Amino acid sequence: MIIREIRNCPLEIVHDIIKGKWKTMIIYQLKNGNASLAQLEREIDQITQKMLLQHLRELQSCGIVDKIKTEGYPLHVEYYLTKRGRRLLDAVLIMQEIGIEYMVELGQTELLDRKGIPYPQKSG
Repeated sequence: MIIREIRNCPLEIVHDIIKGKWKTMIIYQLKNGNASLAQLEREIDQITQKMLLQHLRELQSCGIVDKIKTEGYPLHVEYYLTKRGRRLLDAVLIMQEIGIEYMVELGQTELLDRKGIPYPQKSG
């Protein structure tokens, strides 16, 4: 991940931190607490373990995500949102609401139904 050195706005830093296909989805999946790599891989459609690990490392380097390792065998690692990550989650939840609203407007609710994501019904 490259964070630009010359900035015109603080939002450019946040954009650099979360840009890409998976980071907002990883943050969203961690909304309910700690999750293992396997849990995240199961919950995020089409992400590969390589991409998941890369994005988790990048989010960790920016203080958005951290991990806990437990001793013993087999090694168990869980990821969680840091204080900064929880603040960023608030923005991601707003982005989720806007995405749902847009999908409902376009009549694209099949995915929402399949995933059990609640949405307001169109009136009319």
